[in-house]
Amino acid sequence: MNTTLEQAPAPARLSPSELTAEVKRRARELGFEKVGVVRAGELTEERARLEEWMRRGMHASMAWMERGVGRRTDPRELLPGARTVVAVALNYFTPHEHAREEGTGKISRYAWGDDYHDVLGEKLKALLDYVKELAPEAQGKVCVDAQPAMDKAWAVRAGLGWIGKHTNLITRDYGSWVFLGELLLDVELEYEAAREEDHCGTCTLCLDSCPTQAITEPYVVDSNLCISHATIELRDEELPSTVAENLDGWLYGCDVCQDVCPWNRFEQPTEESRFEPRPGAVSPPLEEIAALTHDAYVERFRRSPVKRAKLSGLQRNARTLLKV
Repeated sequence: MNTTLEQAPAPARLSPSELTAEVKRRARELGFEKVGVVRAGELTEERARLEEWMRRGMHASMAWMERGVGRRTDPRELLPGARTVVAVALNYFTPHEHAREEGTGKISRYAWGDDYHDVLGEKLKALLDYVKELAPEAQGKVCVDAQPAMDKAWAVRAGLGWIGKHTNLITRDYGSWVFLGELLLDVELEYEAAREEDHCGTCTLCLDSCPTQAITEPYVVDSNLCISHATIELRDEELPSTVAENLDGWLYGCDVCQDVCPWNRFEQPTEESRFEPRPGAVSPPLEEIAALTHDAYVERFRRSPVKRAKLSGLQRNARTLLKV
């Protein structure tokens, strides 16, 4: 009697083309509006521009950007053996508007709902799990802003859109109201052959409308002048006078350059319910913010992007606006 157990045949190995098609299908199923696949490698041109921008001191208080430039510009330093970058974009636009009531502050649209790091991270982790089901030998790494990857550069290389003169990524379908992320993989896929052209043309609305002239020339933003940098990243006790005198109600972040962009007329409401505004997240009363206790702040902004400013920064911004 033959007692030898027959082994089940190994599952068929997908070709790079087949695996790419499955990755893109699953990414869209997870809610990503745009997905592109490119070869992992050093971002040589982008690194040169980044280093020149920092040499000019335009990264302002963000000294952390100077550390690990190599990791920021070469995904193989984030994932040894990385061969592929899957770049994704997720629409976050919701059709709400800031209140025009006196004594309220404006919060940037991207921070109205749940923290995008959590939402995108969850979706990209699910995409990585799916890749491992199809290719068990695959290793990967999820990158969502907090990891030192150049999100906009990879989105451009993957054909998702182009960098506008305000330095945000613009897509034909959703304007610039998109969050970006990457999935690094050590397996070979089929790569995009074309990139999106720059469709900004002769338009200079973003430069002309910036309250502090932080867009010093097309495709260059000086963070020292930027309202978003000052109200989110800056840890000083007082805002720079150039910013403080031109806040125009912005409590956290600033959307002016995106609000005036003609490509944002193609905006579409997101299907991700977690990006819908939380209560009081669009135009909170300034006195209310100025009076927050630490515990109340922690509870109110738990798992919200607004926590990036910390309580001290948010209250500094509120006090500045109350003085205007």
